[in-house]
Amino acid sequence: MLRYLTAGESHGQALVVIVEGLPAGLKVTSGDISDELARRRLGFGRGPRQKFEQDEIVLVGGVRHGRTLGSPVAIEIKNSEWFRSDVWHEEMSPAPGVTKKPLTQPRPGHADLTGMQKYGFDDARDVLERASARETAARVAAGALAKLLLKEIGVSVLSHVLQLGSARSENTVRPTLLDLDRVDESPVRCFDPLAETRMIHEIEQAAKEGDSLGGIVEVLAYGLPVGLGSYVHWDRKLDGLLAQAIMSIQAVKGVEIGDGFEVASRRGSNAHDAIIWNETEKKYVRQTTLAGGTEGGMSTGEILVVRAAMKPLATLNKPSLKTVDTVTKEETVSFKERTDVTAVPAMGVVAETMVALVLAQEAQRNFGGDNVDDFVNSAQSFAKRIV
Repeated sequence: MLRYLTAGESHGQALVVIVEGLPAGLKVTSGDISDELARRRLGFGRGPRQKFEQDEIVLVGGVRHGRTLGSPVAIEIKNSEWFRSDVWHEEMSPAPGVTKKPLTQPRPGHADLTGMQKYGFDDARDVLERASARETAARVAAGALAKLLLKEIGVSVLSHVLQLGSARSENTVRPTLLDLDRVDESPVRCFDPLAETRMIHEIEQAAKEGDSLGGIVEVLAYGLPVGLGSYVHWDRKLDGLLAQAIMSIQAVKGVEIGDGFEVASRRGSNAHDAIIWNETEKKYVRQTTLAGGTEGGMSTGEILVVRAAMKPLATLNKPSLKTVDTVTKEETVSFKERTDVTAVPAMGVVAETMVALVLAQEAQRNFGGDNVDDFVNSAQSFAKRIV
């Protein structure tokens, strides 16, 4: 079974991720991972950190001569800001000591106060450095490996921004893998040029006011085999696994499979995907994507559609959120850290990662294989059986 664990803090020396369960023989290079991390830095409205953070990748273990060994893969993502800043050397030093500037004005909507209470901290930095969305860089590195594994069986995962602030795309055409470069070239990773213009305008307005914006992204998976997930046990249902994975992304407050929320207002006669037999391809197909490519907790073989709603960031360039100083208990405003106006375009790449990790995990559960060739052969054999 594929699993992973991340470690590290936002302004620490490095982020680390260990990925266990990949079969031997999977082709991997540091460039594959670096390319995905570069996509995570995309997006109009990102802060200055994205311009100088290089995400230097070191493959520490589990890969030899460009192929996985079947052992855990360890990846280090060095923090270039830590290496060039005496401030962070001191502030985030693992050596015994104390900070000169404790943060005691927790931000509403962030992990600050609850984390301080839970772990007994008197400095919000002890919480925010780990709670920061910077951690998702380690997840994206793990997801790059998951995508490489899925590619071996013809599965591709991509995302695009549906809504940013109040600007929403009305485009009914979804991008495919062939459109990914076009999506990534968009300043807001939107497939709809008309909506893109409105989104950029909203970001510019929010930036002038020192405010932040949330939005919605759609993740699409093409080429999925039938039957990933299970109807047998509650904790193996594919849509449940996807929902948990998406909701684990920092600042994500909602998830939708297919047209879940809209379908809730329809009658049953107009709320399900009709099944037909495609004589040309000799397979069952659904005519619509209302259920998002899942039925009964399993993939149907159709396009998978998952949407994630991200709230506006809790750190503002013009601090105005009312809070309480944890030392004096007096009313104040939350502290300011360097921040983005919006991270929705980048969140789409992270959401791709989480979807890919779930799909790769379930594909391995179905097809097994200690070697990537065995994994592929098993998937191909299954595909022949169900036709």
